[in-house]
Amino acid sequence: MINKLEYLNPLTGLNLTLFPNFLNRRQSSLLFDILENEIAWEKTQVKVFGKIYPVPRLTAFLGDEGIHYKYSGQIHAAAPWLPSLLDIKAQIESKAGQPFNSVLLNRYNNGLDKMGWHADNEKELGPEPVIASLNLGASRRMDFKSKKNPKEKYAIQLEDGMLLIMGKGCQEHFYHQIPVQKKITEIRINLTFRQILQ
Repeated sequence: MINKLEYLNPLTGLNLTLFPNFLNRRQSSLLFDILENEIAWEKTQVKVFGKIYPVPRLTAFLGDEGIHYKYSGQIHAAAPWLPSLLDIKAQIESKAGQPFNSVLLNRYNNGLDKMGWHADNEKELGPEPVIASLNLGASRRMDFKSKKNPKEKYAIQLEDGMLLIMGKGCQEHFYHQIPVQKKITEIRINLTFRQILQ
């Protein structure tokens, strides 16, 4: 693990901390292969204005026993932690300065898979959630925009092995997205560690 970190505050209130080389290439490749082979990836649907749409990526939700999380209009019960994730979780908790009891995983098959503008502001996450996002595989762009002034935008390129911590206030004041990037053909796996209040 490389502990170099960068504090990114490009917009007022956008509280980001980046660890560019949290995992080295060998570590990220090993974890990527484990997740590809051991996660029961799901193709889910989302209800928008009364219509059902397929979610343009695969997902999985792991966590402590008894944890439930409502997202995309559905309640999901956490599958048990993979043993290989527990050490990673502990190291991420150390960087973030807080515990996490769950992880939401997203698998983007290529650059056509995406995640639209949203904020992780579900009430189960509390008023000022801290979310740690680990990137494996393909490099993808992540965009942020201010809720108060949508013209205020910022983009960051998330590379293989990077850890991005979205600190307090991020979800309250900003939306974020993973946009379509048609030229990308590689798979990206993203793990977002969360503390869900029961």
